[in-house]
Amino acid sequence: MTAASYLSAVQQAESCAHTHNNSSVASLSLSSSITASSEDISLNEDDEGNCLAYHSALPTSQQVFTTVHTEFGHCTNEAYRCVSKHDYTKPAQEHIIEKAPYYILLTTYISYLIIICFGHMGDFFGKRFAKSYFTHLMPHNGYAPLRSKFDSFYIRRLKRRMDGCFSQPVTGVAGRTIVILDRYSTDYNYTQIYTGSKTRALNISSYNYLGFSQGRGCCSDAVEECIRRYGVSTCGTRLESGSSELHVSAEALVARFVGMEDALIGSMGFATNSTSIPALVGKGSLVISDELNHASIRVGVRHSGAQVRMFKHNDMSSFESLLREVISQGQPKTHRPWKKILVIVEGLYSMEGTLVNLPRIVELKQKYKFYLYVDEAHSIGALGPHGRGVTDYFNIPPRSIDILMGTFTKSFGAAGGYIAGPKGVIDALRLRGHSGPYAEAMAPPVLAQVVASMASIMGVAPVSQSTKTGAEEFTGMAPASMLPTWMNLPLSLTDGSEARMRIRRLAFNCRYLHAGLRKLGFIIYGHPSSPIVPLLIFNPGKLLMFVRMMHSRSTPIVVVVVAYPATSFVTTRARFCPSAAHTKKDIDMVLRACDEIGGILDLKHGAGERWGIDEVCERAVELVHSM
Repeated sequence: MTAASYLSAVQQAESCAHTHNNSSVASLSLSSSITASSEDISLNEDDEGNCLAYHSALPTSQQVFTTVHTEFGHCTNEAYRCVSKHDYTKPAQEHIIEKAPYYILLTTYISYLIIICFGHMGDFFGKRFAKSYFTHLMPHNGYAPLRSKFDSFYIRRLKRRMDGCFSQPVTGVAGRTIVILDRYSTDYNYTQIYTGSKTRALNISSYNYLGFSQGRGCCSDAVEECIRRYGVSTCGTRLESGSSELHVSAEALVARFVGMEDALIGSMGFATNSTSIPALVGKGSLVISDELNHASIRVGVRHSGAQVRMFKHNDMSSFESLLREVISQGQPKTHRPWKKILVIVEGLYSMEGTLVNLPRIVELKQKYKFYLYVDEAHSIGALGPHGRGVTDYFNIPPRSIDILMGTFTKSFGAAGGYIAGPKGVIDALRLRGHSGPYAEAMAPPVLAQVVASMASIMGVAPVSQSTKTGAEEFTGMAPASMLPTWMNLPLSLTDGSEARMRIRRLAFNCRYLHAGLRKLGFIIYGHPSSPIVPLLIFNPGKLLMFVRMMHSRSTPIVVVVVAYPATSFVTTRARFCPSAAHTKKDIDMVLRACDEIGGILDLKHGAGERWGIDEVCERAVELVHSM
């Protein structure tokens, strides 16, 4: 790539970032006006999929994207389907870190060094010659600063330089496409100025794995009817006046879905972990945690007062070695046996995209007799031939695990979380977990979304059959009695056919994007079946340019990038989240954009055989089934 073409690309990205009425994206700008007409849609449909297309002329102020396919793409080609399950002829994949070339690591460290040095120089001279700018850093009227010096320095001198990448405001449904509010900054991201215009872009950044986040459709109709009947809140906690019949039926449905005896639902996924773990373990107990477990798990363990030991991420040798040590040594100082040992892992890790080696952990559980807690926030609904999560993916009986936790914010298009296990344990959590007596109960409309989407994945057993033979005869299906009588779902949802299509489309899109990026030469973390696909960028300056150049394409693409402290300094990345709502052509579009931008920014450092972008797109089905 010549210097001229590189500078041209940089200039184009900068121009797009600071231009308010750019003609290349103006045709996707939305008006607040809504019409009932869908003639002027932005999508070009065919039998094999479709992609975003543009009008030949700018839309008028009365035109808006009203087609449902902006939320869920049309794709009837059965070749673009795949089943998500573990191949037991191959060993479970552990976490493999592909190393970047040394010059990439060196230049990344140098970039941070330059930013830090110039930042400290700016602070040194600023405190002496521009004191008004630094008054917020100094004690005010005798009060100590609320933030530490490092936090203040990092936010001002490092993070603020990349703030254009983060917290992009959106409006509307986070489906196949998404509408973003256009903004720019004139003071190096200290403030953001909103232009008042909007841009519709391809959305490859939301956790909408199965595409149930839709503003129209059967699930939305159920939510609308629920609002009419129950309102928007029960205005109380579960142990007071906030528990309704919807909560009881939803918990029974969740327990059946995950294959456990009972379940408890909460209004926030983060709080499900952080309030439940202290009720399970305490002083004299030991928690063994994967080093990359989510912050909610870490907070819960700290609040519990239990001892905690960590093992290397998804490294079963490290895990077993640690088990032998802690069991043989017992508690510190006294060496008494631990009251209990609780091992906490995630089914699918949100930053790495790696899948837990559950078969090996269950094998060690039978040998060493510890309790197992699996966080399925990202894996439930998104993995397995039936969408039942990591146990379904590995075909492991769910009740061989003690506690299953998950959230509704990803695959189900809702909010909140659940924790499932033996009835005695769940009953104890209702009283001892802080979410029961203190947290607001989940809102009824959210419950309706959870029940409708989950029932469509399970399929609903006809009333006559479930009455005759009992619900247990229909393994995995939801008895009609578990659904509210007013919730009328169409046949495509009650027979499970639509959900099966969504699960298989998601599996294909995940494997295709993962394999395609690898063949193009990028360093990619994670499992091939993971709906989280991290693309390593390394240099913080390239991180900002990657976001701008993806947004400045003829069809804008919205991506999420992750930097310190969520990752280490040298493993900054773009995190793609493909969805069942995407078509094959949507993934093609993302791959072509990454191929072009990756060549300009020098991001292709992966090992292995490389293909051209045209070959990747043409041999997509072969790529998916060869993994």
